[in-house]
Amino acid sequence: MGRTRETSEARQRILETADRLFYQSGIRSVGIDRIIAEAEVAKMSLYKHFPSKDDLILAVLKYREEKILEFFGSAMEKHGKRTKDKLRAFFAALKDWFESPGFRGCAFQNAAVELADPAHAGTQFVRDHKRRFQEFLTGLVEEAVGKGAAKVAPAVGLLVEGAIVTAVIQGSPDAVDVARDAALKLVTEAKGV
Repeated sequence: MGRTRETSEARQRILETADRLFYQSGIRSVGIDRIIAEAEVAKMSLYKHFPSKDDLILAVLKYREEKILEFFGSAMEKHGKRTKDKLRAFFAALKDWFESPGFRGCAFQNAAVELADPAHAGTQFVRDHKRRFQEFLTGLVEEAVGKGAAKVAPAVGLLVEGAIVTAVIQGSPDAVDVARDAALKLVTEAKGV
């Protein structure tokens, strides 16, 4: 049991370290040797868990998705205590993320740009993640609008993705306010239809 625990702890350290480094510096600019050094594991240990850097990239993206879901769940619950509107709570959580230390945009957007190869397993995971994220947003819009959500939800998704990119470029969380106001206007108009 002790050996398995050490193995899982080493794997976790590798994942956490690679996630942090990939997000801070970019997937392609971070080498395996740096991950090994900062995770304080042997090279053999890394390759035991992740036979290639591509395997590690995919595992990190999966790990990041879990962390993002945890973050939004917790932040939306916190903001949901002030407003019963889940879409407003989502935008408040989005602003929390934009204001967090070290914010460098969406790791999935960044990965899609860096990987560039449409056949890379990481690129496919990013597409799947963005589809799942859009389904999540659609659920929030459906709660607010009902049947009209199908017309409005894709635009809300674009507003969110654009706000993320704009926040990084401008170095300011203010884009979330513009996206929120536009999304709420779309939702209000859709309710009136």
